[in-house]
Amino acid sequence: MSKKSQKKSSKTPSGSPTAKKKTLKTRAATQTRSAKTQRTPASKSTKTVAKAGSHKAASKQLNSSKSPAAAKVALTEGQKAPAFRLPRDGGDVVTLADYAGQKLVLFFYPRADTPGCTREAIDFTRLADAFTAAGTAVLGISADPLKAQEKFRDKHKLTIPLVSDETHEMLEAYGAWGEKSMYGKSFLGILRTTVLVGSDGKVARIWRKVRVDGHADEVLEAARSL
Repeated sequence: MSKKSQKKSSKTPSGSPTAKKKTLKTRAATQTRSAKTQRTPASKSTKTVAKAGSHKAASKQLNSSKSPAAAKVALTEGQKAPAFRLPRDGGDVVTLADYAGQKLVLFFYPRADTPGCTREAIDFTRLADAFTAAGTAVLGISADPLKAQEKFRDKHKLTIPLVSDETHEMLEAYGAWGEKSMYGKSFLGILRTTVLVGSDGKVARIWRKVRVDGHADEVLEAARSL
């Protein structure tokens, strides 16, 4: 027999039991590696999705806690009137303490020199002497800057002090700042509201979603009966 034929015969025949075992081991090893490769990305992606979901949930919870509606408690009748310190037309500063021991009307209007706000301010000015006789002071409040308030006062000869709350702090405290809608769009703004504070410093009456016509007269009657 030649050396070449001896080398060929020394190789394990493909059909022998030994060859079959090697083939089975190779296939098993290949399947194990394949299974590990498939599991690893899947488990990582699952963790990533879970983490993303938890971050979204936490974000939603954080945002809801910052919501003005969730953070603020609505002002109610009988509650102590929130303190304030704000500039008024003419450059002076007014505070709640300035009116201690007397009744006080606070009417919040959306914007100076607009039709509804103008009628309302003129009506309270018309009844200014009657409010004084009833032991009641009156303040008009909006988020307009002082220059706009003074222009509004001069144009319509208003005698009611006009207060500027550009930071919205007083507006929010008295429930006069919130969500509004116009032409199908929602936005934050001043809600036309009037608050009557009694001589004891507590909220006696609250008018929300005020209708301007006849409103000042209604408030005067409430002040007289308080």
